[in-house]
Amino acid sequence: MLSHHQLAAATCIGMLTRERDTASACTQALHELGRALPLDAATLLTIDPITGAHLQVAGISYTAMTSESLAAEFVSTPWHANVVRQTLPPSITEDAEDAASVGQHFRNGSFYAERVRPAGFRDALTGALRHHGRLVGLAILSIEGSGTCDTGAHSLLASVLPALGALADPTARTGDLHDLPADAGANLVTAEDIIDLPDRNPAEVLGDDAFGRLVEAFADSGGLRLRVLWPVGQGWNRVLLRRCTAGSPLARRAVLVSEAPTQLPYGLSPRELEALTRAARGQTNQAIAQALFLSPRTVHSRVEHMLRKTGCASRAEATALAVRDGVLRPSPEDLEHFVERMPVT
Repeated sequence: MLSHHQLAAATCIGMLTRERDTASACTQALHELGRALPLDAATLLTIDPITGAHLQVAGISYTAMTSESLAAEFVSTPWHANVVRQTLPPSITEDAEDAASVGQHFRNGSFYAERVRPAGFRDALTGALRHHGRLVGLAILSIEGSGTCDTGAHSLLASVLPALGALADPTARTGDLHDLPADAGANLVTAEDIIDLPDRNPAEVLGDDAFGRLVEAFADSGGLRLRVLWPVGQGWNRVLLRRCTAGSPLARRAVLVSEAPTQLPYGLSPRELEALTRAARGQTNQAIAQALFLSPRTVHSRVEHMLRKTGCASRAEATALAVRDGVLRPSPEDLEHFVERMPVT
């Protein structure tokens, strides 16, 4: 049975899942556990979905190097499989079930003798973190002394594992961080991979190689946000690219791509949208004609139609509208003109 202090800690940790800054929330969660249990060290590790490596997202008296190196070795031992399998987090000194499974007590194994004990840890609880049914990390609580993991400690960690899993999941709540509509398709895109997000449909635009090159150019630009229109099948999508500035370490090195179906605004045709994009880039009618292998008269006609449909009196006014509302279909070479950057202070 949990004590009043432990119940309060569990409640507080559950409420932390509402926080947008998940990195700070993870650290606070460990400190809440430290107030409820006799901890001398603790670490919260997430599994990078690209590399499969365990990365520390929060720690008390665990350096990231120590935590991550121990985790890298621990996952190759038989005891890691037992941690993943068990509902109640096992401890080092209460590993009878582990011993029955692997034929040896954890404390008598080489991993404990050669790595855990020299690192200064005697007893510890280890819990597997899951979110939406996926294994997303580990929580390890090193308890002062030896044999001090009582029933309350086991129960407390077990009760908060779902909340810790939600906080540690590198793909969780990324869409919420950017206030995406509930029905928007979205992915995280890194230099190595395209990562699906929980409860989100994949962004269809990422199946287009040309759009993939645009995402690469955006990632290299250092910009914060880009709004564009992009053709998907027989229709169009309004697409946002955002550089992640909060959340897990993975999220902060990724680009969030989100999309929603739309109609071309103002009754523009695809060719008129292209003319508007090039005009907003600063190209003259002559330059647009040369780039598209059209006659200047044809380009002049398209620009005039675009101005009339948008209700703009000049190219400058149309440029302001296009950039403000994201009425653009840019190429990678256009991004320096349209990407939104951090204001200079």
